Amino acid sequence: MKVLVTGAAGFIGSHLAERLLRDGWTVAAVDNFDDFYDPAVKRRNIAGCLENPEFQLIEADIRDAGAMDEAVGDDVELIIHLAARAGVRPSIEQPELYADVNVNGTVTLLEAAREHGVKRFIFGSSSSVYGDNEKAPFAESDNVDFPISPYAATKKAGELICHTYHHLYDMSITCLRFFTVYGPRQRPDLAIHKFARLIEQGKPVPIYGDGTMERDFTYIDDIIAGILPAIGKCRGFNIYNLGHSSPISVNELVDELEKALGKKAAREHLPLQPGDVKRTYADVSKASSDLGYNPTTSIEEGLATFVRWLRADDQRPGTPAEETGTR
Repeated sequence: MKVLVTGAAGFIGSHLAERLLRDGWTVAAVDNFDDFYDPAVKRRNIAGCLENPEFQLIEADIRDAGAMDEAVGDDVELIIHLAARAGVRPSIEQPELYADVNVNGTVTLLEAAREHGVKRFIFGSSSSVYGDNEKAPFAESDNVDFPISPYAATKKAGELICHTYHHLYDMSITCLRFFTVYGPRQRPDLAIHKFARLIEQGKPVPIYGDGTMERDFTYIDDIIAGILPAIGKCRGFNIYNLGHSSPISVNELVDELEKALGKKAAREHLPLQPGDVKRTYADVSKASSDLGYNPTTSIEEGLATFVRWLRADDQRPGTPAEETGTR
């Protein structure tokens, strides 16, 4: 069986590609190695996959219709679309780019799927679609018509266009709303990775607002454990939350990082940033019922594993200077 994974050199994508290879899939991996963060980091993410003959790397942009048509070809049975221009705050500075990559790129892939008769499509969405939802925990049935960043709006748009293709072309599509994923290989701009490096280096940790904002931090293994059953049960059109369903505040996160690192953090409080939501909190009852989803990794366990990876990674030859914070 052959699967096309977009964004396969990224954080979630590289973990998923490894697992799919172990499970016997042939993986066609699409990534354009953009410069949102150091492309060398992404190449290291998939170094192990490249040693597997069942792994094919396609360096291409998801907006390139010809390249996506060729990538899908006639033997791909499933598309898992994780590629996106990421980041809430940067999307406010570059809304046109985010709309182009995240919306037009998704349409390009859906068109390639339609043209080649691919009947199963999984779309990586985001908890950001919930905006500043006052109801908690967030359920898939909640109104998501009020995103507060361009990034969130593009993810909601992606879900809508997915539904359109399901309706018009009888394509089975599952949208997965990921909640603040962390673990080894996490993007260097995200809070846990960024904070851990700053604490290691004795530099101040930026905390926007009073630190009471809450995030539903979800360990990467639990996310992969949610994606896998979604593959087998991709029928009709469905949306699922994949989160840990136990949010903690930013202040509590820093406390836990101090324990995991064995170091105290210097905290620098800064004004709240546009586009940041007050809380994310996943209701995972639908995913539990339909997919057997059951996240098990506590924040203490997850951070301990992340810190071990971080320290080992810093000792590897060729670690990019940008990633270690030395430039």
